[in-house]
Amino acid sequence: MQSSPSVAVVVVAAGSGSRLGHARPKAFVEVAGRSILSRSMDSISGMSEPAAVVAVVPAALVSEAAAEFERLGVAAVVVAGGQTRQKSVAAGLRMLPAGTEIVLVHDAARAFTPPEVFDRVVAAVRSSGHGVIPGLPVTDTIKGVAADGTVRDTIDRSTLTAVQTPQGFPRAQLEEAYALDAADFTDDAALVREAGHPVLVVPGDARSFKITTADDLERAESLVRTTTPWSPRIGTGVDAHAYDPGAELWLAGLHWPGEAGLAGHSDGDAVAHAICDALLGAAGLGDIGGLFGTDDPALAGAHGDVFLSRTRRVLEQAGFRIGNVSVQLIGNRPRFAPRKAEADALLTSLLGAPVSVSATTTDGLGFTGRGEGVTAIATALVLSSPV
Repeated sequence: MQSSPSVAVVVVAAGSGSRLGHARPKAFVEVAGRSILSRSMDSISGMSEPAAVVAVVPAALVSEAAAEFERLGVAAVVVAGGQTRQKSVAAGLRMLPAGTEIVLVHDAARAFTPPEVFDRVVAAVRSSGHGVIPGLPVTDTIKGVAADGTVRDTIDRSTLTAVQTPQGFPRAQLEEAYALDAADFTDDAALVREAGHPVLVVPGDARSFKITTADDLERAESLVRTTTPWSPRIGTGVDAHAYDPGAELWLAGLHWPGEAGLAGHSDGDAVAHAICDALLGAAGLGDIGGLFGTDDPALAGAHGDVFLSRTRRVLEQAGFRIGNVSVQLIGNRPRFAPRKAEADALLTSLLGAPVSVSATTTDGLGFTGRGEGVTAIATALVLSSPV
């Protein structure tokens, strides 16, 4: 039987976030399609050891938060917060599971805190037996200012630290501190020190910035755009057409004068059609028959460039971009090698991504070897947009 985690994280997400300028509470505002609360879970899921999660949210959004955690596959206890941050944390502490030895208190608004910061705090609490907070050196010059706006003095910044979360504590010390009838403090470390326990500082991380204002939200959006990798997906497409001596040959987007054409509702361009199926299959968007059926009179006799351009547009509208495409053409004719570079350049320009077509024969085997038609096999890499 698996034992329960010795570490628990209380995620504070009950604030209104009025300075952010949104109608929704801050933790439920989206950053690139995902809520701040959802993104804060990525850090906890990336910790080197499992941790129980207690999320403290506005009372009206407990059910919504629970549903979001279920979609994420995160086993979290969700509880309504209080009127202040301190009361919200206290509500979370009351829901800690048995067996919890170390408690981390983390602001959901610091949604991009790297998992290694969580690990660093846990390790320091475990080794020291004291409270531990992550922090960064203060780099700006700090002035003490009087009520009338005049400068009183310059503060020695070497003694200052800009404090972040998660803040970690032995459970007993944190619960003792919260049992005090103390005034509200701005963070948990101050309350624990009020209870007489020391608190240590370990290195924080610049990515642990707190999303408080509209500028912070834009910074978060930019961070997602620049650091989240595009996810690769691969698809395969196959097409085959018989020769039709009464038609003109269009293959790989090119016209081949003097060659027998290929039978089909459109121009029979097996290379273009195989590419479309490979791209659509990689993106999970169906196939060429489903999107561009033979019952569409507008596509009767349409050339490959029409299908390729439409396919590219469908992918881009769905949030994908094309990585590259490789095609193997199988058939006795036309003699493809002299026009390979021309075909590659045309297809590359249509798709906005590298395309390479090579050709081979089957040494007389099968319908292609008997000169009855051609087959094209395409492999495509597409990239899904970061979210």
